[in-house]
Amino acid sequence: MVPFGGWDMPLSYGQGTIAEHLACRRDAVVFDVSHLGTVRVSGPDARERLQRTLTNDLDKIGVGRAQYTHLCDDDGSVLDDIIVWWIDDDVFDVMPNASNTSRVVAAIGGIDVTETRAVLAIQGPAAVERLATVFPDAAAVTRFRVARCDWHGATVTVAGTGYTGEAGVEIAVPAAIAASLWHAVVGAGIEPAGLGARDTLRLEAGLPLHGHELGPGITPLQAGLGWVVKWGKPMFAGKAALEAERARGVARRLRGISVPGRRPPRADCPVAIDGVEVGATTSGNFSPVLGHGIALAFLPPDVADGAAVTIDVRGAQLDGTVVPTPFVTRR
Repeated sequence: MVPFGGWDMPLSYGQGTIAEHLACRRDAVVFDVSHLGTVRVSGPDARERLQRTLTNDLDKIGVGRAQYTHLCDDDGSVLDDIIVWWIDDDVFDVMPNASNTSRVVAAIGGIDVTETRAVLAIQGPAAVERLATVFPDAAAVTRFRVARCDWHGATVTVAGTGYTGEAGVEIAVPAAIAASLWHAVVGAGIEPAGLGARDTLRLEAGLPLHGHELGPGITPLQAGLGWVVKWGKPMFAGKAALEAERARGVARRLRGISVPGRRPPRADCPVAIDGVEVGATTSGNFSPVLGHGIALAFLPPDVADGAAVTIDVRGAQLDGTVVPTPFVTRR
């Protein structure tokens, strides 16, 4: 157990991070992700409040759908990356990162209901099949759909979302009965997995982590997430700054780097091309699936795939190659 965003969270269970990681890629795991926030935004103006604040466009979806979006600062940097669950006509559950819940409430209003529920993420190629043996209604929720289901007489909310690059769902369950759902899921042969595997899985999938690939001074365009910005909306936080950056072009772009050998790069390591420092890593680790090191890094936008780079890891020089992401895709 480790402190994380004000919570005590499991880093790993009995088998360790690599075994948990491979279980997710090959079969199914369950994560306790109750540290994620839930902000309930409701009322006749709920949709409009989200539309004029967040970068993505809710008009592209509808009730019963989920959408990835950003909350930006006035300078265009990402204050948080968020999943919005559109539950009912005027009811939205906005899911911020653990340490950003109060910031999101200040921006969009709503009620912080985080402590009333737990969130379990069931992920992996066999996740749906195994979950269906104990909770078929939840297993029937498909990618980026949202539904309310009954578990032991209580209403739970299920979304076809996740953070591993694999199929699966996330289930928000009332805290009082969360343990019963956990034991049922584990009893169906779904292995528990901790934050260590969650981080290596999202890195293999090329997914950003706030505080590393997103945060102060980092815009959606620099992170390669321009698709989450809907320019046609009349307004949203940071729009003017992002329009200006789009017009002049980004000064850096998030890229993948593959490193041979088992020694992994880490975050905040200088990256050089031909001996000249050109950027820095944001995340790095050993890839259990590929069997070698991988990293994400901000590099000049004209650096091409296949470019040779050197990463300085505490004085040791690791050779790497710029590659497209994701590093690992779903089978």
